[in-house]
Amino acid sequence: MSDESFEKLEVWRRSIDAAVRIHELLRDCRDFGYRNQITDSGDSISSNIAEGAERNTKPEFKQFLGYAKGSAGETRSRLYIGQRLGYFTPQDADRLLDELRRISKMINGLIDSLDRP
Repeated sequence: MSDESFEKLEVWRRSIDAAVRIHELLRDCRDFGYRNQITDSGDSISSNIAEGAERNTKPEFKQFLGYAKGSAGETRSRLYIGQRLGYFTPQDADRLLDELRRISKMINGLIDSLDRP
């Protein structure tokens, strides 16, 4: 991808929005270990998309998209834990889980598109 083109990717923008929402919802959470882990994994989604887009080859981009998809899964798993601990309302958790599933599907679609001639 060309310089700064990752900002044009809808999946990157949506992953930023999801990360910001997680930060907002946990702003007052006193479980600092949990809060740091989930915000780090949530932030990692967009960061890996951006880093991969800045790489010089499609295989490198695909590799970082794989990392981003893994971070989306990690964030979903941590959301389930946070919901059970009462850190998220069921409604907030469901909305974030749905969005993270959509983001994972979008990442898959982007990976598939890189395989096309």
